[in-house]
Amino acid sequence: MRYPEFFDEAPRITLYDPLAKFLGAMEGGIVEYAYVDAVKAAGHSCPTVASAWLMTLRALEALYPSDVPERGAIRVDFRHEATSGVTGVIANIVTLVTGATHDTGFKGLAGRFDRRNLLFFNAEVGEEIRFTRKDSGAAVEVTAHLERVPSPPHMGELMGACITGRASEEMQREFGRLWQERVRRLLIEHAKDAETIKVRAV
Repeated sequence: MRYPEFFDEAPRITLYDPLAKFLGAMEGGIVEYAYVDAVKAAGHSCPTVASAWLMTLRALEALYPSDVPERGAIRVDFRHEATSGVTGVIANIVTLVTGATHDTGFKGLAGRFDRRNLLFFNAEVGEEIRFTRKDSGAAVEVTAHLERVPSPPHMGELMGACITGRASEEMQREFGRLWQERVRRLLIEHAKDAETIKVRAV
């Protein structure tokens, strides 16, 4: 499978998953996710997928400053409805990494490893998403400000031509290149930019 090289350069997320350890799926229960995993889950790479990746990463770093985050032990609350805008797309990436689901996740074993009732929408939170540790109750809220990584001025025109079938193959390639260049800038150049990915303890 071939994809842009920067996918592998993007920051990775490592978690401890007690269920994976219990079932022998991962040695020690240590699971590492790469941005390409998010791309596979979403079926595409875009600023929304990249922002979901970075918001999750930064939230986990803030909640677990000296420990490995525990998958399945984090509650996630979204400010908007699941069907509002790109909320559902972001939620799918958050679920991939944290394991949190509303009512469709793993039901657990003898009261352990339940992944349900950890994901909620239309919640009263100040930022776009709130992440809360189940063990300590520590919580942070995050928002992505994608306007800080703008598209080229002619991106809209190129996209319109591609969507309506008016674009040549060369124009289509240029659109794809520019689209992924914005994603690259977000993931590589702005990954630690506190103004692009805002994290606030609550």
